[in-house]
Amino acid sequence: MAENDNLAGERTESPSQKRLDDARKAGRVPRSRDLGTAVVVLTGAVALRLLGQGVGERLAGIMRDGLSFDHTQIGDGTLMLSRLAHAAAQGLMAAAPLLGLLVVAALLAPLAIGGWTFSATALVPDFSRLNPVAGLGRVFSLRGFIELSKALARFVVVALVAVMVLRHQFRSFAGLGTEPAVSGIAHALSLISTAFIALGGALAAIALVDVPLAIWQYNQAMRMTRQELRDEHKETEGSPESRSRVRRVQQQLARRRMMSKVPKADVVVTNPTHFAVALQYDDKRHRAPVVVAKGVELIALRIREIAEEHQVPIVEAPPLARALHAHCDLGDEIPTRLYAAVAKVLTYVYQLRASRRGAAVRPAAPHIEVPEE
Repeated sequence: MAENDNLAGERTESPSQKRLDDARKAGRVPRSRDLGTAVVVLTGAVALRLLGQGVGERLAGIMRDGLSFDHTQIGDGTLMLSRLAHAAAQGLMAAAPLLGLLVVAALLAPLAIGGWTFSATALVPDFSRLNPVAGLGRVFSLRGFIELSKALARFVVVALVAVMVLRHQFRSFAGLGTEPAVSGIAHALSLISTAFIALGGALAAIALVDVPLAIWQYNQAMRMTRQELRDEHKETEGSPESRSRVRRVQQQLARRRMMSKVPKADVVVTNPTHFAVALQYDDKRHRAPVVVAKGVELIALRIREIAEEHQVPIVEAPPLARALHAHCDLGDEIPTRLYAAVAKVLTYVYQLRASRRGAAVRPAAPHIEVPEE
């Protein structure tokens, strides 16, 4: 008993769909900051590589126009402010393609893991996180150790890549000052894009490790105890007593609907006491007779009583009654192998009705044979 209690308190069960949906509504989804950073950096590097020449020329033109003015305009503060605003607008337009690509990359990166989420719950301040004891617990936990290791690994990798890039391109960076303005700006953007590609590649390598780790951590955090599963099932499905009451009500309603169709039946085939099956045949709607009611014991007794009240013919054919009850559901047409047996029953019923009207002699009860299978 104690062992079961211990197991019930351990998070050994996979999260339910409801728990995952609730977590998403609260803004809790797997996330990898390294993946988002790598995507943005690589996108910016590729954009600089492709658009650097055009951006460099436009920036050089802005700088040339900004430094070209008459000496008499220096003292006009209003004119200088308007020129500065114009230069800023031109610079923003020159950088707009690059900025647009970075925004798109930042928006698309979350789709790779977790997808987009917006939750007002995440905006509510959580004052429990200000608890220093809880904060120390998070720092010295397994998750805190993993985050510290990731941060140190990220720092070491990025630092090594940065040092290697600077050592390899140091002379190129140092010689930018001796180049013409237009070519110098384009060359600088090219060097920056190369450095960003190297850094983005390092971040992508880190992300390859961080993404599976983030998914694993999220799944571990979402795991549930057996008691939580029981409580959630009880909350969503209701208590066993409530479900039992619902089933009883549903059965009663279904039984009433079934009994309401007995007066419209053409015949009731009985066992004679244990089984009762009511059949109805409408040649305009059905290819074969249809089972409209069936039951055993007390339900069979009630079917016979209703049939007697509404003068529905009752035919005792134990093998046929058992076969119909076993192989037909409510609303089903009878199986083809029972066509001959049911046809004899319906023929007897039609002859019986004719004899009651005085149009024929009362027929003898038919001998009904049912295939063994």
